[in-house]
Amino acid sequence: MKKVILMALLLIPMSIFAQKFGHFNSADIIQAMPEYTTAQNEIQQLQTQYENDLKRMQDELQRKYADFQKEQASLLDNVKQRRITEIQDMEARIQQRYQDDQKSLQETSQQKMQAISEKMLAAIKTVGDEGGYVYIMDVSAGVPYISTTLSTDVTTQIKAKLGLQ
Repeated sequence: MKKVILMALLLIPMSIFAQKFGHFNSADIIQAMPEYTTAQNEIQQLQTQYENDLKRMQDELQRKYADFQKEQASLLDNVKQRRITEIQDMEARIQQRYQDDQKSLQETSQQKMQAISEKMLAAIKTVGDEGGYVYIMDVSAGVPYISTTLSTDVTTQIKAKLGLQ
């Protein structure tokens, strides 16, 4: 019985040290993914479209305001008040449109990055299962210290699972 307990006490520390740890750089992986480039291009196109729409609205507002400035002296009070209200409404619509566009860009970006992250996470889990890793940590996530001598860099393995080079 003492031999079994002694053997167990000797083997337990060895099994603790036999655990495998890995690390990877998610920024390198994500930037190498074609989905990331596609998502960035789509977001940039959407942002350009929103900027062009806002520019067109602002140009129209400036034109209406300039026309109002020219005609202001000759307008009746009720017409003048209606034009002021139209200009104020247009300013409010532009502001609301800007806020809606920013929200839409943020949501689109989050959706696209979520899909990319899920794909990368599946590859990380596969590498972890196949390699028998206990932990695989992301070095770009702000981990204060990862020992590269006790941890294996699995970035290239994850890239390979994703079909990247």
